[in-house]
Amino acid sequence: MDGDRIIRKKKTNLFIILSAIFLTNAIVAEIVGVKIFSVEATLGLKPANIRLFGDMILDFNLTAGAIIWPIVFITTDVINEYFGKKGVRKISFLTALLIGYIFFVIAMVTKLPPANFWLELNNKDPYGNAFNIDYAFNTIFRQGLGIIIGSLTAFLVSQLIDVFVFQRLRHITGKKMIWLRATGSTLVSQLIDSFVVLGIAFYIFGNWSMEQVAAVGIINYIYKFVVAIVLTPLLYVAHFFIDRYLGQDVADKMAEEAGHDLTIF
Repeated sequence: MDGDRIIRKKKTNLFIILSAIFLTNAIVAEIVGVKIFSVEATLGLKPANIRLFGDMILDFNLTAGAIIWPIVFITTDVINEYFGKKGVRKISFLTALLIGYIFFVIAMVTKLPPANFWLELNNKDPYGNAFNIDYAFNTIFRQGLGIIIGSLTAFLVSQLIDVFVFQRLRHITGKKMIWLRATGSTLVSQLIDSFVVLGIAFYIFGNWSMEQVAAVGIINYIYKFVVAIVLTPLLYVAHFFIDRYLGQDVADKMAEEAGHDLTIF
């Protein structure tokens, strides 16, 4: 009896830890994603100047959220491996609700009138130029309705696709080839994610052309493709420590039970 209780406790602790990692990185990525940074400048390289779709020239400019989003990929695959479709679906819908709540709170607080002393204390930047901290705060944190809808839709759709492809590949490979089901599911799901969020946010709700959506989506997907492959060894590290924590027999049983459901919903 004590052994069963210990196993249940370990399973619960594992799910809480993985969920916390997933939630934290997904939410932070959404918040900081408003900043666009240059990959080339970060690495000290010249702009890529990639010509796509006629006269359109693109560089590797990504949202800041892209830096930590791969952690969400890895955590999704680990949860999928041990807790299956139900585990991923549960944490995905919870995360989407929390992200929606955060956007709602931000929309509310950006409408609050600023205190005069706060504006006066922060009315100049370090170089002595006039500075409106309230305008800066609102500009950084407030995101348009199209971006919010596009982001949440892309997140949920990509998560459902990820878990479906992962389980299909696991059904084919069994316990072997973790890298194939993890990388394969990520590459398929993020192909969808890269274009859904841009299409909704900037084509349906914005003024981008389909060529612009396709071009930027390709650049984003190239980054995610490369990172998904580079971070594959971390999956094996995670599996090693989780199997040691649970015990090999318990870990194998959880993975086997998690792989039975092949439906997408």
